[in-house]
Amino acid sequence: MGKRIVVKIGSSSLTSEEGGLNREQVRFFADELASLHSSGHQVLLVTSGAIAAGFRRLGYAARPKLVHEKQAAAAVGQALLMQAYQEALNSSGITAAQILLTRPDFSNRSRAQNATRTIDELLKQQAIPIINENDTVAVDEIKFGENDSLSALVANLVKADGLYILTDMDGVYTGDPRKVPDAVRIERVEVLSDELYRIAGGAGSSVGTGGMRSKIDAASIAMQGGVPLFVGRVAEPGDLRAAVDGTGKGTYFASSLHSMSAKKHWVGFLSVPQGRIIVDAGAEEALLNKGRSLLPAGILSVNGEFHPGEVVEVVNSEGRILGRGVTHYAAWQITAVAGMSSEEALKRIDVSRIEVIHRDEWVTTAIIKEVTSHE
Repeated sequence: MGKRIVVKIGSSSLTSEEGGLNREQVRFFADELASLHSSGHQVLLVTSGAIAAGFRRLGYAARPKLVHEKQAAAAVGQALLMQAYQEALNSSGITAAQILLTRPDFSNRSRAQNATRTIDELLKQQAIPIINENDTVAVDEIKFGENDSLSALVANLVKADGLYILTDMDGVYTGDPRKVPDAVRIERVEVLSDELYRIAGGAGSSVGTGGMRSKIDAASIAMQGGVPLFVGRVAEPGDLRAAVDGTGKGTYFASSLHSMSAKKHWVGFLSVPQGRIIVDAGAEEALLNKGRSLLPAGILSVNGEFHPGEVVEVVNSEGRILGRGVTHYAAWQITAVAGMSSEEALKRIDVSRIEVIHRDEWVTTAIIKEVTSHE
């Protein structure tokens, strides 16, 4: 049975250094996608390249830096990009379908469900959905990590069997191989480690080793959503199929998580938290390791204004994010009973249930960052 596969291709793989589309590269990747499609896989493509494809057509001498100029270039380039993909896929009899998304499309549950239904129908009709950010209206998304995080969110949204982020390097190394002669490729990552983040460039870096920081951030999203990920190079015919078969030129990020319900996927990875609850060590242990609900006794304080039924983020006393959940309390109610026993809390406020966040509406998003596996 075929797999549901999300492939992400960056702008550097599709455009020339001078700007504009590299049609030969577009055809190459289209052939790789078509090969997977003909094998019975459901294929989705997350592509960058609209701004790079369009800025020359508008007469800019170099890639624009101002937001409105980028948006204008994207408006021109997106049409060119889709035209190129459709022409390249035509020879294989495959229809390309354009989908433009922004963050609100993920955070709004109804819009996310609509996007999922559209994608499901396109795949049912044997089309290849080609997804990009709607750069012409989404100011913040223009700096969205070369679409790496977008591809991970898409993979979670459609419950993909695998995410394949293609780059110009054959995986993640222990150091930049262009500068560190004895750098070794990491064949497989079981859990994300502090060392891996350091290699990738640190918390404030936008580049790192071969632009790997944004790939590691995407791996975090995908792994938390239960989607295994591949980061590597596809440069010769058959490379993408090899990556899907497990013998690709790159690094594989494993996922041990099991399939979540649609609601939990939305709560954990697509929603926008409306506030933050800070908890003590006992509550942290109960939430992460004992499968228990969050009770007033374990709460230290809250940040933000929120209402019952909204999604909130939960952090420990050091600020480490533990997860997200649907709160049954308003922010003021939590403040009134923080640290109290359940009996005391029920005497202080009128609530329908004692759990601030029930375990059935809780999703752990904390990733253990201790060990990286090398093979």
